Amino acid sequence: MPERLAHRDLRNRSSEVLREVAAGATFEVTNHGEVVAVLSPPAQGTDLRIRKARLHGGFSRLARVRRDQSVQEVLDDLRGEH
Repeated sequence: MPERLAHRDLRNRSSEVLREVAAGATFEVTNHGEVVAVLSPPAQGTDLRIRKARLHGGFSRLARVRRDQSVQEVLDDLRGEH
């Protein structure tokens, strides 16, 4: 019988839950007490397609910028809280 898991617990413990699934566990995910999904390992021999990233080094190529204002000051100004 699969363990029931509230969606909030799945969100908070996702790494742990996925490790358990990889080890063979199955979970019924609930939302407001109703089962909405079943999380289980793939069937043996299932070919999982993993797509390679198309872009490489996007953010790493951006030049660093120094600002004379803090992020908080900029946000306060945008909100009209100056």
